[in-house]
Amino acid sequence: MTTMPQPSREQLDISRVLEALSNPIRQRVVAQLATTTDFRFTCGELLPDLPKSTATHHWRMLRDSGVVGVERNGREFRAGLRRDDLDARFPGLLDAVLAAVAPLTVG
Repeated sequence: MTTMPQPSREQLDISRVLEALSNPIRQRVVAQLATTTDFRFTCGELLPDLPKSTATHHWRMLRDSGVVGVERNGREFRAGLRRDDLDARFPGLLDAVLAAVAPLTVG
């Protein structure tokens, strides 16, 4: 299994993280990833309703900002939320975003 390039904990930048978290589609992905602590979801499972090029854009934004980590196993990519790194670098940010997004993902 190979981890795709991503910023280290120290390289996480609040502007890039907030930009990644500002989009409703990416918020939905983060909310779904927050339900597990492992790299369980494939990239296609979380955004099946989007064209592949659009989904790729959203995954790249999340990965490049450091919000998610992506592992490659053969041809399969699995994503996981980098909660520990985000909480260490920006305490309370992820919880605040998830609390704000939760009412939007229920309906």
